Amino acid sequence: MPENKKKVFFKTFGCRTNHFDTQAMIGSLKDNDLSHDETNSDVIVVNSCTVTNGADVDVRQYINKIKNNYPNKKILLTGCGSFSKGKSLLEANKVNGVFGHSNKTNVDNFIAKKNSFYEIGNLSDVDDSIVSEFAGKTRAFLKIQEGCDFKCSYCIIPSVRGASRTLNEDNILKQINLLVDNGFSEFVLTGINVGSYGKKESTSLAKLIKRIIPITGAKRIRIGSMEPSQIDDEFKELINEEIMSKHYHIAIQHSSDEMLKIMRRRNVYKKDKILFEFFADNGCAIGTDFIVGHPGESEEIWQEAILRVKDLPLTHIHPFVYSKRDNTHSATMTNVINGAISKKRLKNLKSLIDDKNFEFRKNQKNLKVLVESKKDDFYYGLDQFFNKIKIKSKQNIKGKWLDFNNYNALEEVNTVII
Repeated sequence: MPENKKKVFFKTFGCRTNHFDTQAMIGSLKDNDLSHDETNSDVIVVNSCTVTNGADVDVRQYINKIKNNYPNKKILLTGCGSFSKGKSLLEANKVNGVFGHSNKTNVDNFIAKKNSFYEIGNLSDVDDSIVSEFAGKTRAFLKIQEGCDFKCSYCIIPSVRGASRTLNEDNILKQINLLVDNGFSEFVLTGINVGSYGKKESTSLAKLIKRIIPITGAKRIRIGSMEPSQIDDEFKELINEEIMSKHYHIAIQHSSDEMLKIMRRRNVYKKDKILFEFFADNGCAIGTDFIVGHPGESEEIWQEAILRVKDLPLTHIHPFVYSKRDNTHSATMTNVINGAISKKRLKNLKSLIDDKNFEFRKNQKNLKVLVESKKDDFYYGLDQFFNKIKIKSKQNIKGKWLDFNNYNALEEVNTVII
């Protein structure tokens, strides 16, 4: 290796969009070499998340661990946390440099810098990165959209990702064809607000999917988190296409209309229920995001909300305890919910959906599974309903598509021996 080349390790926090951005940075490395071992690297690029206080803590703890154990390593910070915490981490000498999303393809130049820097870039950039590989993965994450135009009262993301922008459709299709050639067959269409794809360009997410369906070698499409208000009839007509995953993540955030108003959301429970029942009637698993303990969530509101959740055909949930974020409307609210109460509500909510998921899994028959990994004596994959399956096999089945008609639906995970 030439003496001036550095070994670069990427540490990624947060959402699938961040994982795409990391892969774009890896693909931009020309003057340096990728390392898969943080202990044996010269430079660590931290692609950060700042969606909650917990996300900030995770990033800061990781940086502190590296600084304490490997004080000579260069640490560069990017991602959403570069906007919210980048200056303070730089001023505290925790990182050697900070750069924003729009600068990610210049990663080689930042690695070469001798002095500390803060080059945050802009929040109007439209990503034109072409990603043709996802190291160590069997599924490919494809960013199709960036930013968000929603103004939810609790959310910091529009201030660190910018307004909604649609990525070039031909680039997306080019990436899928390249990834198919490199052995990928499952694609996750992701972004900050996926359902807003194409709204300013007189196109839509459904029209993009229609162009993906004919691509030979593409076997499954999953969609990232969608807003209920953005799911239109054109999209609904596609959900029974063979290529489409039978799991949809539709972010309602709460089931109390009073709480939804406080959160400045665009959805209402009655319409959410009708939408969820449509997907369930078409054999789909349904996931959602749900914020517990937001200011104003009284016991009366919570009891109404949990009864409504019981009535929804949910199979998956990504629940959060509300996290106060500076410069948001919710941060100014004074009717704060006790942390212990929030945690108890979260536990009850998660337990309820775990039970719903178990009942759903017991009633499925034909599972179509892409085997993704192996740990100890078992292989693991995800079926079309986004449920994990644990497989014991004497053959090497990693990366293969398998169909299962018989399996054991255990409380924790579906299992099968072949």
